Amino acid sequence: MDAILNIDAIQQIIPHRYPFLLVDKVVEKNEDGTFQVAVKNTTFNEPYFQGHFPGFPIMPGVLQIEALAQAGGIMTLTMEGGSDVPAGGFDTFLMGVEKAKFRKPVSPGDQLFLETKLLSLRRNTAKIQGVVRVDGKVVTEAEIMFMLVPKDKR
Repeated sequence: MDAILNIDAIQQIIPHRYPFLLVDKVVEKNEDGTFQVAVKNTTFNEPYFQGHFPGFPIMPGVLQIEALAQAGGIMTLTMEGGSDVPAGGFDTFLMGVEKAKFRKPVSPGDQLFLETKLLSLRRNTAKIQGVVRVDGKVVTEAEIMFMLVPKDKR
């Protein structure tokens, strides 16, 4: 799939860097930017696979939630239109996670499709629905809340 946003563009939007940048590209976005699909490719070389768990490496659920949160931040910070959408110069800080479910393990070599949908955006807080799919199957889902913080106030 071709990237709508590649890794260089993503690094212009969110401050995360290796080894904690968990979104490789954005491949789909609806017209108003309230739905997005991003991709995270996993490899055996990722540091967490070495210790989680030896002999049965799986991606920690908290990192899957973090990947969804990063994808949601990218989605929110690149939305077009709408009076509640802040214009540039913001970061997103995680506020809460609800209804998290981990349905299947994520293994080295899996390609995660991170689907994010805006549920609400009010002033400086956003809530998204996030779903992680591998091979078309839901492996993780959660509702994630975050705060939009001006970069000059962090």
